Amino acid sequence: MTNDQHNRKAWNRMSGPSCPWSTPVSKAEIDAARSGEYSVSVAGMKPLPVEWLGKVKGKSVLCLAAGGGQQAPILAAAGATVTLLDISDEQLELDRQVCSEHSLPMTILQGTMADLSRFPDACFDMIVNPVSNVYVQDLASVWKACYRVLGKEGRLIAGSINPINFLFEENEGQTNTGLNVKYALPYVESETLTKAELDAAVSREMVFTWSHSLEEIIQGQLNVGFLLAGLIESRRSDMRAPSINRFTDTYISTFAIKQGGKK
Repeated sequence: MTNDQHNRKAWNRMSGPSCPWSTPVSKAEIDAARSGEYSVSVAGMKPLPVEWLGKVKGKSVLCLAAGGGQQAPILAAAGATVTLLDISDEQLELDRQVCSEHSLPMTILQGTMADLSRFPDACFDMIVNPVSNVYVQDLASVWKACYRVLGKEGRLIAGSINPINFLFEENEGQTNTGLNVKYALPYVESETLTKAELDAAVSREMVFTWSHSLEEIIQGQLNVGFLLAGLIESRRSDMRAPSINRFTDTYISTFAIKQGGKK
């Protein structure tokens, strides 16, 4: 089984009411977006600056690895022409339900963020990519693909995890007694486990992650031709890693613009 196949099954299992990334937006949020009042987040609790999204009405937007009924329905309600690509069938089903309930037009596709070959060059005005690049090993190829499918002056808004998060055991310090460095960077989750632990994790359909350095996240976008136009940090929105959350922001949102190219 490939990593993509494993993580597809893992995310299908994880999707549900207890997952913060599987809670669809409300009718009130949809109605507000239809009236021109909208905001989304791609990393943690902080919404994106309004100037990053700009006026999305009439824009072609790829919501990349963004299933779960959150960003894509808001942007569709705001008037964007939205294509949603996600690896998880269950996450995509949440978006289908929201679209059906609120009569939102949207193209919904199953697939990995590491392969955008189905899309022609310069076919999108914007890509909105919530925290998800920790589930792919080769981040440089993702940035390269994003650059290709964006038109001239196209916008890439991406959420990432600061690699310092991976130095610690996520659930250590529940009582706020401190943290101990446990892992070296770069962090490859499958390599931290014994064979028995790895076999057990596979059988439990546990999602596997890779840390990415700030150089891979930020310089990687610059290397393929993007201009970095903005960066914000945020705390996690879920209840894991309470002590890390207590001490520092571990989520990053970046705003980059394609320079040159087609369209």
